[in-house]
Amino acid sequence: MAEIVLINPRFEISYWGMEHALSFAGKQANLPVACLPLLAALTPAEHTVVLMDENVEPIDWERCARADIVGVTGMSVQRFRMKEILSELKARGCFVAVGGPWVTVREDYFGELADVIFVGEAEDTWPRFLKEWAQGLHQIRYEQLDKTDMTKVPTPRFDLLKMNRYAFGSLQFSRGCPFQCEFCDIIVTFGRRPRVKTSNQVLAELDAIRKSGMRIVFVVDDNLIGNKKVIKQVLRDVIAWQEKHNYYLTFFTEASIDLADDAELMELMTRANFIATFIGIESPDEASLREAKKFQNVRSGGTLLEKVRRIQDAGMEVWCGMIMGFDHDDPTIFDRQIEFIQDSRIAFSMNGMLSAIPKTPLYDRLAADGRLDYSDPCEYGTNVVPLHMSQEQLRDGYFRVLNELYSPASYFARTEALFLQPNFEIGFKKVKNWLTTPRQIPYEFMLFLQGLGLFIRLMTRVPSAALRREYRRRLWRFLKVHRRPGIVVFYLFHMAMHYHAFRLAKDMATRESKLVNSF
Repeated sequence: MAEIVLINPRFEISYWGMEHALSFAGKQANLPVACLPLLAALTPAEHTVVLMDENVEPIDWERCARADIVGVTGMSVQRFRMKEILSELKARGCFVAVGGPWVTVREDYFGELADVIFVGEAEDTWPRFLKEWAQGLHQIRYEQLDKTDMTKVPTPRFDLLKMNRYAFGSLQFSRGCPFQCEFCDIIVTFGRRPRVKTSNQVLAELDAIRKSGMRIVFVVDDNLIGNKKVIKQVLRDVIAWQEKHNYYLTFFTEASIDLADDAELMELMTRANFIATFIGIESPDEASLREAKKFQNVRSGGTLLEKVRRIQDAGMEVWCGMIMGFDHDDPTIFDRQIEFIQDSRIAFSMNGMLSAIPKTPLYDRLAADGRLDYSDPCEYGTNVVPLHMSQEQLRDGYFRVLNELYSPASYFARTEALFLQPNFEIGFKKVKNWLTTPRQIPYEFMLFLQGLGLFIRLMTRVPSAALRREYRRRLWRFLKVHRRPGIVVFYLFHMAMHYHAFRLAKDMATRESKLVNSF
């Protein structure tokens, strides 16, 4: 009945965008956003759906002009490109629907460029809109009264995406987080009651992602362990699926630090082949954590460093988010963040400046205090006016932290502190010897070839001779301790990501590229 085009705009160069590392893997983007294939699955069969992700292909403007409806989604970091796309679509006379995280918190941002907007989740409102549009009775604003029942969410249409252009696949097991962090928009959008898909749904999505050819998958849940009781059963079923399919998939995800307090949960994740988890640590300063209502990070059961090490020892690498610019932060926070990351053995630390997202408690509090910078974009990379330092001090401290953390000496000091332990291993291979699993041997050989190709590209495409020498020296040190092909590839990936973060930090500090706030 209708021809529909759904667009995900390109991202600015950012920490997790991996833009400077993707060419080493022969890919164009890190992973597909979850909303495009899900919206396609929610679209009734009588409609035709085309997905366009500008991160892996240019927008076909002529195709958009022929479409009956063009949908555009996007996060806060995509808002400027969203506005450019909407202006072009408007000039071409397109009927445009806009949804996603940014318009959910800034409903008026695009003004008359959008014919209809979707606030929050859209599992109910998207099909309802299409029905009302066909009748000529559509509204200009849609918002679900109730949160989506995750047990009724269909399997995303991965077949409509060019999956071979992404480094990783993406899946979602749950939505919502039980915590109350002041700065977080997740609980604004998805609520504080975690809602989890059934095991049957998850396994159907594993089958679909396997069919797409992806081997490494990011489980995009903002907190996978928000409902521990339910997710444990899902993980048991994922383990059974993995055993049936010879551990075809490797996962990484996001979780809260209280994962370290649940040995059973860590074991289940490791056995399901989760190799890494991103954790919002935010700050080494307890006063800042309490200020942000990050109470899960200050509970008993050990220090933050001790909890990080428990997760690492269980067989999952810890990646983290760190924030500078809380009200309790003064210029000493920069050195304290560097010291914490080095001591924690965390290779990938996304350090950023505190930002206030509309509709969050932080935004409302700072607006009432007159401490918001309303310029867009903000000159200093954040709309927060700090309490105990200037905006310029915060920005320059941010640059210094990034450049120090990703100097080769600092980066490899903390990486080797973890990786060069003789018993270091990740995922299910932490508990099962790959040499005793015959069906794993061909896969490990394939990983050997991939690792060889990645190393050659690093040696031929990294422009700095000094960096190339450093990578060769570090790899040789690693090979003296570990020789399993899969873990060597994992280490080479860390080298590629080092180059990305190293270059990103350097280019921002020298003003060779735009200031992009990681948070």
